Formats: sequence, structure tokens, C-alpha cells
Amino acid sequence: MYTATSRSPLSRHTRYMRIAMEDAGMFANPIARIVGSLIAIGTVIGIYFFQFYRVNPHGVIAWPWITAIAVIAAVVVFIITPYVTVKPYVWMREKIRGAAASDLIAAAIGLTIGLIISALLAIPLASLPELLGRLLPFVGAVLFGYLGVMIAVLRKNDITHLFQSAWTRRAREREEERERERKERDKERENEKSPNGYVPVTQILLDTSTIIDGRIADISQTGFITGTLVVPRFVLNELQRIADSADTMRRNRGRRGLEILNRLQKDATVPIEIVDTDIEGIADVDGKLVKMAKNEQCPIITNDFNLNRVAELQGVKVLNINELANAIKPVLLPGEDIHIKIMQDGKELGQGVGYLDDGTMIVVENGRQYMNMTIEVTVTRVLQTVAGRMIFAHPKQSSTIISPAPSSSKQK
Repeated sequence: MYTATSRSPLSRHTRYMRIAMEDAGMFANPIARIVGSLIAIGTVIGIYFFQFYRVNPHGVIAWPWITAIAVIAAVVVFIITPYVTVKPYVWMREKIRGAAASDLIAAAIGLTIGLIISALLAIPLASLPELLGRLLPFVGAVLFGYLGVMIAVLRKNDITHLFQSAWTRRAREREEERERERKERDKERENEKSPNGYVPVTQILLDTSTIIDGRIADISQTGFITGTLVVPRFVLNELQRIADSADTMRRNRGRRGLEILNRLQKDATVPIEIVDTDIEGIADVDGKLVKMAKNEQCPIITNDFNLNRVAELQGVKVLNINELANAIKPVLLPGEDIHIKIMQDGKELGQGVGYLDDGTMIVVENGRQYMNMTIEVTVTRVLQTVAGRMIFAHPKQSSTIISPAPSSSKQK
């Protein structure tokens, strides 16, 4: 059974507020009555002194009559004052307290529009005869203000839907316009293609690792790079931080990168440009570089494995110098014979390791016995890895052994 003790805290709070407001109204009613009566008495006395006594001193009304009129006015005002002051205020406060915020906003907008319309109509209405010219503008302001409030509150959903439809239609038109512009740019890019489908590259972004590596300077002089090499300001700032590092190795790498940039700027084969473009919201340099390449639709030259994979996942074209170096290495096929110097032990028992001039590692089975000797070997297989190529071979049975020349100390 639901009792008064099981009421929710919200209902109890509402009941307490209502009781408090009723108490405040009971306290305000006597004050309003007294103040209204005093104002009525003062008004009667003021009219008597300033209207009758000064304008027509001989026709002054006797004091008893003035007192009677003042008392009657005070009694009438004492009775009606709460109904024209306190009660309308309490009623309006209750309405405002219970109204939704959307209703209040709609009412304010409707009142403003109604008053603007009444102000426009007041200009011709003021030219009417004296009584109508004074009364009708006021009536118009009250009428159109009320109509504006009521129409705005009652039809707020329709008005909101109307504005939302206009806003949605405008947003859709802007989206369609951007889509048309994108298609036009794609069509222009397609038109710029040569008959073989090649799109000329105008800009190529340089990574920090590529600049420090230094091989980009030699590659640019060969003429294989077409376009402008672009170094973003954040890449140059990273180079400067590396060059100012306390670690000797990092400091030397940073200074080497700055020297390579200086060399590229002096070389007239490929133009180089330093841009101040920055990417907001991304902290790391690699992320900024990938985002910039995606926005500008240009490739990145790098030899960083991680940056290579991240850029490929985001659809950015990458020109990897390591892959280029592996591609231009001499091709060795199984069965070919080469001369190699065994320089160190391999991982497996009896293996020897040698290197070609380009740094390719050759693992020679049973080659440990030929340490520090140049022998002829036969290639058995070639293994391509991310780090490069690895060639496996074994000594040729009728191999020629070239012993190392004896040192001058041993000859003595």
C-alpha cells in the first residue's frame, strides 16, 4: 500500500517548495496591500495639490471630501493589489519554473518577432486620430507579442524541423559540391597521365633516416629521381635535435644529415625545398610525414622498415632505398662459380662466411678450413630476406686456392 511515508524525495521536495512559496505569498500579500494603499493615498493627495489647488484655487474641494476619496481609493487598492501584483508574479514564476528550456527559448524568439512586427505597424497606426493613434500601437504590441509567444511555443517542433531540414539540405549540397570538386580533380589527374599510364611525380618527401643515410645524394645525381625533394620543417627540426644530442654517435649522425642536406641544395640536378607545413594533432615525426604524404598525394623516400610498413598500410607510396640497393645488386644464379675470401666462421659447424663487394653475405659450407683464403665456390641457392640477400655456396672440388700474401715481418 502506498502511503505518505513512501513518497519519493523529489515529490517531498516539490511539496516543501510549494509550501514555502505559499508562505512567501501569504507574507507578500499584506506588504503589497499596504504599499498599494499608501501609493493610492499619496496619489489622491498629489492630484489635489498639483491639479486643483494650483490650477483652480477658488474651486478647491473641502478636506473631508479629499479624505473620503483617499480612504475609498486606499480600500479599493488594498483589496485588488495582490491580484494585479503578487498573484500574476507567482503565476508567471510557476509557469516559467515548470516550462521546458526549449519552450522558454521559443517564447523569447516569438516575443521578439511579435514586438518587431508591432513596431513596424506602430508607424502607420500613430498617424490615426488622437485617441486611436495612442491606443492602437499599445494594443498592437500586446497582441502581436502574445501571438508571437503562443505560435512559437505551440509550433516549436514544426519550426525546429523546418530549420533542421534547411540545415541538412545545405550540408548535403556542400557535401555534393565537395564530391564534384574531388571528381574533377581526379579527372584532371587522369588527364595528366601519359599514354602509358604514368603519373609524373612533382613532390617527394624525404625521411630523416634517408637524409642521415646519405645515399639519396648519390641517387639524385644519377637522374633517376624526377620531381622536387621536399623536406618538411619538422624533419629538419628532428635533424637539428639529433645534431645537438649529448650522445656522440647521434650527434655525428645528425651532423652528417645536415651536411647531406647542404650537398643536395648545392646540387642542381634535383631541386630541394624546405616547407613549413605542420600537421596538427600528431606528435611523432613519422606520423606527421605519413599524414602529409597522404594529404599531398606524394610518395616518401625512406629506408626505415617501420615507416615503410605504416605508410603502406595507409595507402601511401614508399620509395625504399634499401629495396633499390637490393634490386641493383649483381644477380647470382645457382650453379655459377665465383671467387670469395673466407673471412669468418659461420653459425653452423664447418661453415665459412665471405662477402661480395656490395656487402652481400655468402655462406660457404665446409669453408671454415679455408679461413683467410680466397677460393672458388659454386652457388647452391639464393635466399632473399627483408635485410637483403643471402647466398649459400660450397667449395668447388677443383677450386683454386689463393693464399694471402705473407707480411713483411715474416719475410724478414
